Amino acid sequence: MFEFKFPDVGEGIHEGKIVKWHVKEGDEIKTDDTLAEVETDKAVVEIPSPKTGKISKLNHAEGDTIKVGEVLAEIEVSGGDEAAAEPAAQDEKQESAGVVGDLGKTSMGVMKAPSLEASGAVFGGETPKKKAAPKKESKPKDITKEVIAEEKAKEAPAASSKEDKKEGVNVVKEGFKAQKKYDMFGYIDRAPYDGVRKAVGDHMVKSMFSIPHVTHTDLADVTDLVALREKEKAAAEKKGIKLTFLPYFIKAAIKGLVEHPTLNASLDEEGGQIILKKYYNIGIAVDTEHGLMVPVIKGADKKSILDLAKELGELAEKARSRKLNAMDMKGGTFTLTNIGSARSGWFATPVINFPEAAILGTGMIQDMAVPANGKIEARKMLPLSVSFDHRILDGAEAALFTNTVKEYLENIQGQEL
Repeated sequence: MFEFKFPDVGEGIHEGKIVKWHVKEGDEIKTDDTLAEVETDKAVVEIPSPKTGKISKLNHAEGDTIKVGEVLAEIEVSGGDEAAAEPAAQDEKQESAGVVGDLGKTSMGVMKAPSLEASGAVFGGETPKKKAAPKKESKPKDITKEVIAEEKAKEAPAASSKEDKKEGVNVVKEGFKAQKKYDMFGYIDRAPYDGVRKAVGDHMVKSMFSIPHVTHTDLADVTDLVALREKEKAAAEKKGIKLTFLPYFIKAAIKGLVEHPTLNASLDEEGGQIILKKYYNIGIAVDTEHGLMVPVIKGADKKSILDLAKELGELAEKARSRKLNAMDMKGGTFTLTNIGSARSGWFATPVINFPEAAILGTGMIQDMAVPANGKIEARKMLPLSVSFDHRILDGAEAALFTNTVKEYLENIQGQEL
């Protein structure tokens, strides 16, 4: 019997929540068949089977949190002794490595997704890279966690149980806790604070407590940009591409970063150095029902407006369907958050995506009466908010960066797109 343990996939991940099982006990499976979807603090990932055989036992239920090293499932391996087949797989020479291990090739030479066995993951019978957490006791299959919680409540002292009934309680699945349905002012609901939501929160706290934030604001006249985008939108739609303002904002930001490289940097406190990045990987904040995600467009300076628009659409869809992998969200040098996409909001104080040096927030484009061409005209104005790390750069540099962004957007007809 092969005990498949939840693998150490790196990236500082120590546990995950089982979102969905793709198999049930008794199912026949093949190597690399998807066993389950597991939510880590990075994304929801599919866990492939390392073996061919039959599912003998699933050690956890959907919704359970499982730690690295705990047995996820037991597999009755086909062909007898499974150990004999392992050395060959481990000795194969790999040509490419990713965040979850090496990538092998199919017989036709096409790169394929790795099995977890080939990725250096922790499996039963092998020496784990990290000390495995204690194996959880198998849970009875004929009762739910809610029933367990109720049984525990019955075992509590009678006075306590009576008080709970008097005040009103409801059973919360995680932690087997009985919690009140309301506080002293009225009824309440509870939502889990875990997974992506908690990871975002922890990241924000780290950023705010590590970086002295300062925000510089300005307005850009984007009347010509609005006309240009409207003109190009139909042509993009014929190619199956949704053209928003974001690709233009990205191009403008890169123009500013090239001229003011301290905003495309990070701080190495231990080494006492400012690391100036000579590549431009732009993170885009995407609001999803599961929390804020920031997929990264790699080499954004080398891509056209339509290239950026296409990739933005693909990454946004992956974010909302929880299909982003770790590399989709790594390697950013600068982040852009489009506050105006919610059709409200002018200025903001965006939180820097640690360890980056700055973030650009773009508000909602609105008609405003402004001096133009020697008279007052109704112009389309874009609010800009640049939060920056005051350890790395000063306000003057942030202002000059913003001026460069404005110049690009306000003279869009003469810019290289």
